[in-house]
Amino acid sequence: MILLIFDTYKPQYATAFEALNLNWLEQFFVVEPHDKEVLSDPSKFIIQTGGDILVAKHEDKVVGVVALMPDENGLFELTKMAVDAQLRGQKIGQQLLQFTLDFARKKGLETLILYSNRKLENAIYLYRKFGFMEIPLEQPNPYLRADIKMQIKL
Repeated sequence: MILLIFDTYKPQYATAFEALNLNWLEQFFVVEPHDKEVLSDPSKFIIQTGGDILVAKHEDKVVGVVALMPDENGLFELTKMAVDAQLRGQKIGQQLLQFTLDFARKKGLETLILYSNRKLENAIYLYRKFGFMEIPLEQPNPYLRADIKMQIKL
């Protein structure tokens, strides 16, 4: 297993946050307008709204990212999780998810939600393994690609 160092958002991580997410979105889906907006200015759309961006680093390189972003109902969405494509399959996502859940608990969050797509079988398996349960997906939802909504009580 790759040894990771975790950190919270700093402006120098903005480029890696955007690049890892764009790579992932372009590989599996399309980049939606909501994605472009958030990724172009993560400080404005995530940090300044009370959210957090967490990064996983290996040998001083950002290899994984995730955000906890508040929604209009005061819930926090686990979103924009991406791992360096060359390092997938090495449990970076699992380590990052565990760090994120621990971070959310320390922050005092009670519930996290996420939106995903059923074709991402590995991701859905991982979320379930960590305790996320499927809940009804209301329409409209923030993402055209989303066909499943999940939550975890922390």
